[in-house]
Amino acid sequence: MLFNSFTFLVFFVVVFVIYWFPLKDKIQKQNSFLLLASYVFYGWWDWRFLGLIIFSTLLDYIIGNQLSKQQSVKHRKSLLAISIVFNLGVLCYFKYVNFFIENWISAWASFGFESNVTSLNIILPVGISFYTFQTLSYTIDVYRRKIKPMSSLLNFATFVAFFPQLVAGPIERASHLLPQFSVKRTFDYKYAMSGVYLIVWGLFKKIVIADTCATYVTTIFDNYQTMNTLSLLLGAIYFAFQIYGDFSGYSDIAIGVSRILGFDLKQNFNKPYFSRNIAEFWRRWHISLSTWFRDYLYIPLGGSMVSPIFKVRNVFIIFLVSGFWHGANWTFIFWGFLNALYFLPLLLFNRNRKYLDTVSINADKTGVLTLFSIVSTFLLATFAWVFFRANTITDAFSYLGRLFTNLEFSLQYLTIERYNIEALVLLILFIVVEWCSRNFEHPFIGRFSHLILFVVIILTITMGVYSEHANFIYFQF
Repeated sequence: MLFNSFTFLVFFVVVFVIYWFPLKDKIQKQNSFLLLASYVFYGWWDWRFLGLIIFSTLLDYIIGNQLSKQQSVKHRKSLLAISIVFNLGVLCYFKYVNFFIENWISAWASFGFESNVTSLNIILPVGISFYTFQTLSYTIDVYRRKIKPMSSLLNFATFVAFFPQLVAGPIERASHLLPQFSVKRTFDYKYAMSGVYLIVWGLFKKIVIADTCATYVTTIFDNYQTMNTLSLLLGAIYFAFQIYGDFSGYSDIAIGVSRILGFDLKQNFNKPYFSRNIAEFWRRWHISLSTWFRDYLYIPLGGSMVSPIFKVRNVFIIFLVSGFWHGANWTFIFWGFLNALYFLPLLLFNRNRKYLDTVSINADKTGVLTLFSIVSTFLLATFAWVFFRANTITDAFSYLGRLFTNLEFSLQYLTIERYNIEALVLLILFIVVEWCSRNFEHPFIGRFSHLILFVVIILTITMGVYSEHANFIYFQF
C-alpha cells in the first residue's frame, strides 16, 4: 500500500474517522485499532510476513521485561545476545544470504572451479531493516537501563508496527515514540494542519521531483556507454534529486500522517544538499539511521575519543556497515567506503563539527566561499550516488570513467528526451524553494506560501494522474 496511491488515501480516511470519532479519548481502543490498521497496512504487501514481525515483537517484549527482572550481568548479557542474534540473524538471512552465496560461487569460479551451491529464492520482507533496528534499540536501551521496559504488550506491538513509519522510517527510538502510546491524544487542528502540509510537500517531492527524475535517470544509466560527459553529469544529478525527493518525501508523509493521529516523529532530513562539508551532510541526511549507528555502533567502539588509528577504524566500520545495511551489493559497500574517505580528513583535523548553524550566503567573500563549499559537497555526494545507483560496481566505475574522460559537452541528452529542459527548470525552482524555506520544515510558511501551496498541489495532482505510482526506493532496503 503506497503512500502515493488512491488505496492508501481511502485506507487513511477510514483510519482517521474511526480513530478520532468513535474511539476518541479511548487510548487502549485507539491503540488496538492502530495495531490492527498497521497489520492490515503491512499485510497488504505480503501477509505471510506478518508472522515474522509478530514473532519479533513478542520476543523483544519478553526479553525487555526479563532484562528488568534480572540482576545478573551474565544473564542480562545472554538475554541481550538472544535479541541481537535473532534480529540480525533474520535480517541477514532475508537480505544477505544470496549475496554471500553468489560471491562464494564467483570466488570458486575465479579459480576455475564450479560450485554446486545455488542461490535461494528468498523474498525480502518490506521494511525489515527499519523495524529490526527499531526493536533492537529498545532491547539495547532497556539493557543499558536508559529506559524501563513497556509493561503493555499492546502498546509495544503498536510501537513496533506503527504504520506511518513501519516500512521506511524514520527509525524511531523507544524512548521517544513508545511513551506516546500511553498518554491521551487529543486532536489539535494546528498540529494536524502542519501534518497535512508535510504530506502535501512529501507527495510533491515524491511524485513531481523523484518520479520525474527517475525517468531520465533510468534512460541515462541504462545507456551510459553512449552518453557524453554532460549527459552523464545530468544523470548523476538527476539521481541525487530522485533519491532525495523519494526518501525525504516518504519521511515527510510519515511524519505528517503521524501528526494527524496525534504522534510526533523525529525529523529525518534537514536540507542535506545545502551542507558545507560531508560531516554536515551526514548530520542532515537520513538522520534517524545516522544517529542510530552513532549511538549503537560508533560510540561503543570508542567514537572519536580514541587514538588516531582507532578513529580511522571506527569511521570505516560505521560507513561500511551503513553501506551494507542499504543492500547486498558491492556498490553499496563501496558507496560507504567512499563516504568514509570523504569524512575521515574532517575528523582527523577536527572539522567534522564545524558547521552547526543554519547556512546563509552573504554578498561578500565569505558568501562566495560558502557557495563553493555547498556546491563541492553536493558534487562529492553526487559522485558517490553513482555507486549507489549503478547495477554493478563495474558499471559504476565505467560510468565515472566515461564521465571524466569523454569530455564532450554537447546537448546530447537534452535533445533526445522530451521535457528535459522543463525538468531542469523544475529542479532549479525546487532548489530555490528549498533554499528559501531552509529554516522551516516545509515551504508553506511566510511570503508567497499560498501561491507555492497552490502550485505544488496543482503539479502534484496533475502529474499524479499520469503517475504509475512507483515504489519508494527505500522499500528495497
